[in-house]
Amino acid sequence: MFLFLGLLLAANSTIPTMLKQILAKLPRKSSKSNPTYSEGTNVTTNAPNNGSFTNTCNVISSRLNVVKKMSSSIFPTSNGEVIQPHLQFKDVQNSERPKLFISKLNLCSTIYDFDDQDKDNVEKDLKHQVLGEVLDVLVSESIKLTEPAMSAICKMCGDNLFREFPPKYSDSPRSETEYDDPWFDPAWSHIQLVYEILLRFVSLSSLDPKIAKQYIDQPFLLKLLNLFDSEDPRERECLKSVLHRIYGKFMVHRPFIRMSVSNIIFRFVFETEKHNGIAELLEIFGSVISGFALPLKKEHKMFLSRVLIPLHKPKSLGNYHHQLTYCIVQFIEKEPKLMSVVINGLLKYWPVTSSQKQLMFLSELEELLELIRADEFEKVMVPLFRRIRCLLDSYHFQVVERALFLWNNEHIQHLITSNRQVIMPIVFSSLQHNSKNHWNRTVLNLTQNVLKMFHEVDEQLVISCQGKVEEDKSATTAVAEGQAMTWTALKSCW
Repeated sequence: MFLFLGLLLAANSTIPTMLKQILAKLPRKSSKSNPTYSEGTNVTTNAPNNGSFTNTCNVISSRLNVVKKMSSSIFPTSNGEVIQPHLQFKDVQNSERPKLFISKLNLCSTIYDFDDQDKDNVEKDLKHQVLGEVLDVLVSESIKLTEPAMSAICKMCGDNLFREFPPKYSDSPRSETEYDDPWFDPAWSHIQLVYEILLRFVSLSSLDPKIAKQYIDQPFLLKLLNLFDSEDPRERECLKSVLHRIYGKFMVHRPFIRMSVSNIIFRFVFETEKHNGIAELLEIFGSVISGFALPLKKEHKMFLSRVLIPLHKPKSLGNYHHQLTYCIVQFIEKEPKLMSVVINGLLKYWPVTSSQKQLMFLSELEELLELIRADEFEKVMVPLFRRIRCLLDSYHFQVVERALFLWNNEHIQHLITSNRQVIMPIVFSSLQHNSKNHWNRTVLNLTQNVLKMFHEVDEQLVISCQGKVEEDKSATTAVAEGQAMTWTALKSCW
């Protein structure tokens, strides 16, 4: 429009008056609301009708400058803040690379629907390519990230990772023998790269935890921990690596991480009994426990007694029992005096009806007894072998067989023989019964071997125990006969 007005000015000298009238009708802001208008040539509507051509051109130039400044604030020029994310790092100057890095991260914050494989394929491929470029920068270059770059990385990771999982349709918790087919996230091609970026980010030697903790804060960590419930085993493996690295680098977050994991386990044990990532969380804490300083803090002992030991209660123990045993063994190796606390906890949660859980408990018990000291063994041997006597009377031959295998361990055998005056009277009646009446040949042979070992160690004690068994049997027979006579007398009265 201004070009057209300029042509009219050159053609007719009367045009300036018309031009001023048109410009006077244009909307304008006061100098207070827009300081730009107070700069340059002053414009008034009371100018004389015979104003000069130069004054008119100055007005036009002033208005064009305003438009130019407004345009540059909305659409930055080549030397502004915004850089196209499609550019390669090699194609820009070193001073522009941090801006390009942030621009690429912002592009990767866009989320696409991977349930529809035919939707946004071009955009998905572009995002995958840019994620690879970001990872290459973090891996190949020794960089020191700026705070805006840290913020952009954490935002991009949060946008891609923090999401709702598909609902779980099973209403009952999985038992130790039920393993559902794993669910694999269709967006894993992108999510995997995001996890690698996050892992590389927290692993940077140049990363200052005091600065980065502003972005990897407690809400971020809480959302990250919630992702351990993912049904995709690949995601849980990535999370395990990331959380382990964060725990090692951000010392300020360690108490919060321990507390949050404790809350997850509390809810799992006492409320839902549904969680997919208990094994992975315990794997992380296995290495954490091994790094505890001595003497153990009260907080750490409470974690053992209130978090780890109750984990024996859920039906899905088989999914994480190996990792749980490792954590408990780490505690015992740190402080052997905790053995009595652990064994009493096992006896408290000992399964009564599940033979498979009983086998797991016996396996863990043997591993613990290999580490137990004589003074700690004396504290728990009476309730422990009362439980073993019940197992010897079990109808499940595998349970009986596994209990008898304890005598094959040299260290446990030494503990038993050293305390035979207490232990043998507790278990002798069950051993004698199985040696004569059990239907399984393996159990029969194992029982006879145990009795033979007791004969070799203390034959006099064996004879004494046999006499006690006979007395108890006679007393039981006398009581049964007395009850029978009483019932007969009652019947005769009817």
